[in-house]
Amino acid sequence: MASADWSIAVGVFEFFLALIAAIIIYAIKRQFYLIMYLISAAVYIFMICFAIDVFNLSKNWILLLLALSSVLMMLLGWYIGKEAQKDKKQKRKK
Repeated sequence: MASADWSIAVGVFEFFLALIAAIIIYAIKRQFYLIMYLISAAVYIFMICFAIDVFNLSKNWILLLLALSSVLMMLLGWYIGKEAQKDKKQKRKK
C-alpha cells in the first residue's frame, strides 16, 4: 500500500470549495438540504480518491469501485425514500 499524499491534498481543496459553495447556496436559497447534497458529493469524491491512492488501484478496480459504490448509494436512496413514504402515510392517518 502506498501513502495517501495527493488524495489528502485533493480532499482538503475539495472541502474548501464545497464549503464556499455551501455558504453561497445557503445565502441565496436558504435551503439546508442543498448543503447536505453538496457535503455528500464531496465526501464521496474524497472517499474514491483516497481509496484509489491508498490501495494503488488499477483502471478496472477503479471502475468496479465506482460501480459498486453507485449501486450501494442507489439502494440506500431507494430504502430511505421508501421509509419516508411510510412516515408520510402514518402522519396522514393521525
